[in-house]
Amino acid sequence: MLKARAAASFSGTLALADDSGIEVDALGGLPGVRSARFGGPGLDDTGRCRRLLEALRDVPSARRTARFRCVIAVADPGGREDVAAGSAEGVILDAPRGRGGFGYDPLFFYPPLGRTFAELSDVEKAEVGHRGRALAAARRLLSECYTAEPDR
Repeated sequence: MLKARAAASFSGTLALADDSGIEVDALGGLPGVRSARFGGPGLDDTGRCRRLLEALRDVPSARRTARFRCVIAVADPGGREDVAAGSAEGVILDAPRGRGGFGYDPLFFYPPLGRTFAELSDVEKAEVGHRGRALAAARRLLSECYTAEPDR
């Protein structure tokens, strides 16, 4: 919300800002919004995935539940604020699978499709992923609550 407020204030127009990350239940919701920095500075996607697997080394498969979550904040210069969110529930695997996507996608197994996010096409991921769901929620919010009234 801080980013959306700042952008609305600076621009004088409606502003949207987002944040996303992976939440692992066995780690108390970590890495969460710090997903891109998990494990410390200097790690790439492979290093962060390796760090996540190390943190889950002794955690059985049944307790490796996780979700990708995306939250989109909406703010207007008049002070109105709203939030739209989307998530995708899954499980963290013991080893990466797939070559697509980025970040934690090779570790995130999505049960409804029986594949990791790294094994999904871009179209499939957009339909079931957290960002696509958050964008759909934001689109509904904007059309229902922020539609400009015609000049009278």
